[in-house]
Amino acid sequence: MSAATLRVLVVDDAPAVARLHGMFVSAHPDCELVGTAASGPDALAAIRSLSPDLVLLDVHLPGFSGIDALRAVRAEVALTQPEVVAVTAARDMDTVRSARMMGVRHYLVKPFTAQELHDRITDVIAERSTAAPGDRLDQSDIDAVMRPTARRSLPKGLTRETLDTVRGALIRLGGGTAGEVAAHLGLSRVSCRRYLEHLAEEGAAQRTMDYATAGRPSTRYLLAGAARGSG
Repeated sequence: MSAATLRVLVVDDAPAVARLHGMFVSAHPDCELVGTAASGPDALAAIRSLSPDLVLLDVHLPGFSGIDALRAVRAEVALTQPEVVAVTAARDMDTVRSARMMGVRHYLVKPFTAQELHDRITDVIAERSTAAPGDRLDQSDIDAVMRPTARRSLPKGLTRETLDTVRGALIRLGGGTAGEVAAHLGLSRVSCRRYLEHLAEEGAAQRTMDYATAGRPSTRYLLAGAARGSG
């Protein structure tokens, strides 16, 4: 598994739903399912014992709610704080606002597809790769952390699903040229270059020139901040 692999805890009181979400997690190439929990108290205990990087958190749970479990987690300053994606049927404003105030990264209303979950997971991975803890961030890095859920319209011909796939490939490869990313994903080089250029124009990726190749130099792409984080 890569350094970007997320250790994920699934919290849901319906066993069939928990299994389904666990399958979604396991299907993501950069995730490891580390456990499940079926109640508020169990969720809190699992977060304490497993220290997951990401929690898929249902809201309506036996014992106490997912929001209350998260509130208890946030109050424990010595605890390694996980990223959280709410996965719930609750769609009232009070619950959504409470989730946002508790630092929930994304809020997915059930039912949702594996791709919809993978898009959010890839967003979490991309933000975590922006810089290493302790690094001084520039404004684009800060914007990536503070506004990770912003999903602006894409140029004509580009799709959000493929953009997230290309971003995920950059994470797994540690950067690369359009040709390398295309070969990794089985996409066309021209198509990959369009997506990589879009990431660069948005400040999500950095361009560097590789003069070691024969003939003309190649453009390499690296997720913004990854060069500092690898030092």
